[in-house]
Amino acid sequence: MNNRANINSTVKNTVKPGWPDPVLFCCTLLLNGMGLVSINSVAQVAGSNAILVRQACGSALGIVLMIVLSQIDAGKITRYWKFFYAAAILSLLFVLFFGVSVGGAMRWIAVGGLTFQPSELAKILLILFYSEFIIILGEKYNRTLVFVLSTLLILPPFFLILKEPDLSTSIMIFLIFCVIIFVAGLDRKIIAAVTAAAIPALLIIIYTAVIGGFSFLGEYQRQRILAWLHPEDYATSTAYQTMNSMTAIGSGQLIGKGLHVEDADTLLGTGFISESQTDFIFAVIGEQLGFLGCCIMIFLISAVTIRCYMIASKSKSLHDRIIASGMAAWIGFQSYLNIGVTTGLLPNTGIPLPFVSYGLTSLICLYAGLGFVQSIYIKNQSADSDAEAR
Repeated sequence: MNNRANINSTVKNTVKPGWPDPVLFCCTLLLNGMGLVSINSVAQVAGSNAILVRQACGSALGIVLMIVLSQIDAGKITRYWKFFYAAAILSLLFVLFFGVSVGGAMRWIAVGGLTFQPSELAKILLILFYSEFIIILGEKYNRTLVFVLSTLLILPPFFLILKEPDLSTSIMIFLIFCVIIFVAGLDRKIIAAVTAAAIPALLIIIYTAVIGGFSFLGEYQRQRILAWLHPEDYATSTAYQTMNSMTAIGSGQLIGKGLHVEDADTLLGTGFISESQTDFIFAVIGEQLGFLGCCIMIFLISAVTIRCYMIASKSKSLHDRIIASGMAAWIGFQSYLNIGVTTGLLPNTGIPLPFVSYGLTSLICLYAGLGFVQSIYIKNQSADSDAEAR
């Protein structure tokens, strides 16, 4: 990364018009479709189709955006990498001063009748930023210095999101960054050192949450960890959502209760699944479509994630590998964090399920990111065709 000897790993070829990857395209649409079906059920319970209409319009816009971006070389867009980083920081600062507070958290900006979440936009902006930043610095400096500078630049968005407060998205930003640095060729000794420090740090955080007194965490974060460790003691408070979610998933059994929402028959209909259209939509899927429906959804999520990694592995450009791997990390980690929360395997983090949960900012940004991945796929196919022709 500190010289041009392996120039083929960093060169950006021109994208020729082509067809998107059918596996990635179809799995994404099926995943989005399952989300719309579940949101429709939530809308029936609420007696209003507003959220369904908005999500459907967001899905249509996202699909069009993905197709358009698939025909554009990402390198033509990432040349504005400085602007992307500045936009991420400024939008996060804006939400802290002028944002809309919901449930004690300042995470949204009101735009007309809609709300916009800058932290979701920051994910794709930072992926695009680092795909160019690492290449440019790698031509001038050694890997250790690039790692140090990259780490310093991830800290402002990390702490700005943490300030909202939004610990789960801060963690996601950090996980995406770790994958990007790994793909960029970070020395394994540094990876081992960071891992060796991270595990004890995590244990210390959990320990301080359990014993009380001084803690690195806020009180609400501490309560969530305690509720995760001892849900029976917080069944009517902090662990209420998670326990009802697990009950709903279990009640679906093998094939689920179906898509009806009769009050006497479903937990969704009785209102016991709170945040059912966003953070806990997997519980809706578990209750209505059962174990088989959950397996199908996990399969689709895994297929999208793995396909992004496969596209990254076939690319000869480090720039493209960073983008595709960053998107894979975003979709994969965030999906399994969400599912871990709804099944009680992880503390409640309040993070949406990609392409499934209601939320226009997240949905459109995810589709935009996959548009760049599709562009990389088309570029790889074009390169393979040229190689065969020669």
